[in-house]
Parts: sequence; structure tokens; C-alpha cells
Amino acid sequence: MKNLILAVSVLAAGIYAANTARAASVPCEELLKQLRAAEAAAKPSDADKAKISDLEAKGIERCNADDDKRADEFFNQALKILGK
Repeated sequence: MKNLILAVSVLAAGIYAANTARAASVPCEELLKQLRAAEAAAKPSDADKAKISDLEAKGIERCNADDDKRADEFFNQALKILGK
């Protein structure tokens, strides 16, 4: 009986994790729009602008390759620099 309860618990945790990861994923095009809006509203330093531009370019490259997960990682890093 303990093994059955443990198996059900592990299965439920796996389903929850998969659904959470899927829900947290945003299409890269949408996150790029958010990044560009944040850039327009912010006044980053020249050094930060360079970092943001580099991350944005990398994100666009991954987005164009249909690698939304990696693209979103780059866009999120740029948003963090902007304080978002």
C-alpha cells in the first residue's frame, strides 16, 4: 500500500511540474514585445544598452529558429537588466 501511495504521489508531482513549466512558457514573439516595451520605457546606461541589445539579438536568433525556450531565456535576462 505504501508503494502505491508513493507511486501516485510521484506521478502527481510529475504532472504538476509539467503543467507548471508549460504554463510558464511564453511564445518568444510575445516576450520580445514585452522586452521592447520595457526598453522604450526605461533609461538604461550605455553599458546596459549594449548587454540588452546583445541578449535581444541572441533571443531573436533563437526565436527565428523556433527555439522559444532559449529565446525566452535571453529575453528574460534582458528584462532583468531593465529591472522587470
